[in-house]
Amino acid sequence: MTTAQPPLVTVGALALDPAGRALFVRTHKWRGTWGVPGGKIDRGEAAEAALVREFQEETGLAVRDVRFVAVLEAIDSPEFHKPAHMVLLNYVCHCDGGPVVLNDEAQEWRWLAREEALALPLNSYTRALIEAAHAMEAF
Repeated sequence: MTTAQPPLVTVGALALDPAGRALFVRTHKWRGTWGVPGGKIDRGEAAEAALVREFQEETGLAVRDVRFVAVLEAIDSPEFHKPAHMVLLNYVCHCDGGPVVLNDEAQEWRWLAREEALALPLNSYTRALIEAAHAMEAF
């Protein structure tokens, strides 16, 4: 029998503003690479509710029109700041855009079109989310 932690289930999303740009954040948790806001789902919390909560906590933004994109899995990824097994539920959603108020989890933010985002040093999971959303014609 193992005493290791079970996988963490997380949510994240490409939040699109009215111009179709998505919000990206640079965070120490992903070793300074760029990604999307999100976080862990609390016990008893629905995934979409967790996404709405995480965006409010991390960016001050209210998101809506949440649409599922893909499930990704990170197992002890060297991109993440510590060993962890995460199941990443990824979405695309909409918001009104505007100024972002970051909490202490991210150091910088940008609203970017797809091509601009792909030029950033993205973590591989965010790059996969962008590709999956593009295939669905959602970004």
